[in-house]
Amino acid sequence: MCKGFVFKKITLNVHSGLDAVGLTAIVSGKLYKENIPANMTAGFYHDHIFVPAQRAEEAMEALSKIKSEDL
Repeated sequence: MCKGFVFKKITLNVHSGLDAVGLTAIVSGKLYKENIPANMTAGFYHDHIFVPAQRAEEAMEALSKIKSEDL
């Protein structure tokens, strides 16, 4: 953990294969528009996003606006 920073992990409940293209761009772009910093990690079945704890709820609101057709 970075000294003085607390992060929350958000797990994307979308099964993303390693051959999928664009998921990171869509998610990070949505957070970028809200000026929310994020670190994304790819898991075997799900991707994870780490955001500052105080912005986690705001990040969830932004991510909830992504439509399934965007993926």
